Amino acid sequence: MPLDFTAIDFETANSSNASACAVGLVRVRAGRVVARTGWLIRPPAGHDAFFDINVGIHGIRPADVARAATWTRQLPALTAFAGTDVLVAHNAGFDMAVLRSSCDATGAEVPEYRYLCSVKVSRKTYDIPSHRLPLAAAAAGHREFAHHDATEDAEACAAIIIDAARRAQATTIGELAAAHALPFGTIGAGRNRAAVAA
Repeated sequence: MPLDFTAIDFETANSSNASACAVGLVRVRAGRVVARTGWLIRPPAGHDAFFDINVGIHGIRPADVARAATWTRQLPALTAFAGTDVLVAHNAGFDMAVLRSSCDATGAEVPEYRYLCSVKVSRKTYDIPSHRLPLAAAAAGHREFAHHDATEDAEACAAIIIDAARRAQATTIGELAAAHALPFGTIGAGRNRAAVAA
């Protein structure tokens, strides 16, 4: 099986993990980016306040999402793009918490995925002073990008995994995880626990 996965990134309106206001998705097949997409999300009532600190980070404002699809309406597009791929995110605990909490807040079923954290992969791969996304992506040879644009962040995350796999001579996402003794996490179907990489 070749190096296939989907990188994902969320931006949130406030400190609630259920306040997703944007998502970016990048599909990788055989170690190459083959598709990328992203869209704005209207957070659910009770989680829809936009904090100044969050707006200052990503630049998304209430008016920008006023006509955006709600979480419940956009979730099928997210799962259709990701399919059955392993999800990869930079600080995956955050992004998986957003996925889980947004579903919980709207009564949607949490989709079932395995996931890998590119921060942990970066720490095993690069000797750099910080493993924040811009620095880790630069170490991977990725171009400059608009940090906190969800799709741009997802593509930077994908670049880290692709480069790390090349350095580890790993041909699959499972081989990369195993090379660094990193577990896959799981989400959905009551399986929010760590799982040993196979």
